[in-house]
Amino acid sequence: MSEAEKPAKPAPLTRSEFTVFREIPTRWMDVDIYGHVNNVQYLSFFDTAVNGWYVDEGLLDPARSEEIFLVVETGCQYFAELIFPEVVTAGIRTEKIGSSSVIYTIALFKDGQQTAAAQGRFVHVLVDRENRRPVRINDHWRDALARLAGEPAS
Repeated sequence: MSEAEKPAKPAPLTRSEFTVFREIPTRWMDVDIYGHVNNVQYLSFFDTAVNGWYVDEGLLDPARSEEIFLVVETGCQYFAELIFPEVVTAGIRTEKIGSSSVIYTIALFKDGQQTAAAQGRFVHVLVDRENRRPVRINDHWRDALARLAGEPAS
């Protein structure tokens, strides 16, 4: 593939593009031999941000809910290194709400930075805990998820 055929790397998102944020402290164990947070941890931060929001909203009890969300797709673009110790702020928003799935856009911001150190997409499918088959997202969940798609404050 020639340079002209390669898709352009997206620009980093900004804090102003999000209305919901969650703080996630980096841990000593997140850092690799190169001295920065290892790339696999970024996806863990995505998971922590979204599931923490579910719990805080009263939408999910990870141990007892009859329905749970499973990750079916994820991806990340990296722009700047995260380190330890540091508090990362995750901005989360819904990109699309389907009948049983939700696509999130998530950006990770270094302390005090306005542009994302990393950003990506996170796709969840709501399933029955027992049989793991997709179930329809109910109106209560749908209303909460729709609030994440709201326009950021100016």
